[in-house]
Parts: sequence; structure tokens; C-alpha cells
Amino acid sequence: MFDSLRARFGTFDDATTVGLFVDGPNVFRDEFDVDLDDLRTVARDLGRVSVIRLYLDEHATPGLIQAAEARGFEVIVTSGDVDVKLAVDATALAGDGTFDRLAIASRDTDFKPVLEYAGTVGVETIAIAPGTHGRSDALRNAADEAVTLGA
Repeated sequence: MFDSLRARFGTFDDATTVGLFVDGPNVFRDEFDVDLDDLRTVARDLGRVSVIRLYLDEHATPGLIQAAEARGFEVIVTSGDVDVKLAVDATALAGDGTFDRLAIASRDTDFKPVLEYAGTVGVETIAIAPGTHGRSDALRNAADEAVTLGA
């Protein structure tokens, strides 16, 4: 998988930045075998990581939170809708030029407008699926590129 990322995106200079936003409740499910290290590697293969966030709800286990923080993720725990918080944050940071590439790891079509907006402001977009059964056609088609973990 990582070799294909390098083939698609090639090398980048130190100026290429990436923001990775992970929809925890939709990615860390029993049916998917997603590893935090793989997500971090995908982000690093896309550019210099400027934002790497994992969004979780109040039901997240302390172990997942600790593991994510130990791997450099900023963990955002919300009692409200994770999707709304992630979408608002990703849209705001894409709009203010915080990164050149926006990667969203999810299977939720709610993020399609975020990817579309980012594209209109010149941010390259990547949809990361948690596995072949977790792939969203809507996200894949809205993004400039699509990556499937474990493929």
C-alpha cells in the first residue's frame, strides 16, 4: 500500500503539508483492522504532517486515547456528534491554508462536502477507507485520490 502511495504522489518537498483527520467511531470498528501506525505512515507519505487528529466520542476507551497520543495524534473527544466537530475543524483549517493536502479517514459520506470545499480552495484531497468493506464511493469520488488501508 505505501509503495503505491509513493508512486501516486511521488516525492514531496518540505513545503508540502498534510492534515489527517480520523473519524474514530467509523474507523476503529471490530470489522476493520486499522492500526494507528498505518494511519500515521499514510500521513507522512503524503507530506510533512501539520495536523494529525483523531476524533472520538465519549465512549472511547482510555487505551485508545493513550495509544493515539503516544503516536503523536491530537485526540479530540466530544460528547456531541464527532462528524460535525471533525467537519467543522477540517473545513476551517483547509480554508485558512493550514495544509496543502487534506486526508480524511472515514467511511462516512457526511465528509463529502468537506472534501469538495477543500478542493475549491486549492487543497488536494485524499479519502482514506478503513478497508475494502469500509470504502465509501461518495468519498472516493469526491477526493482527488483514495487510499484503502490493508489493500
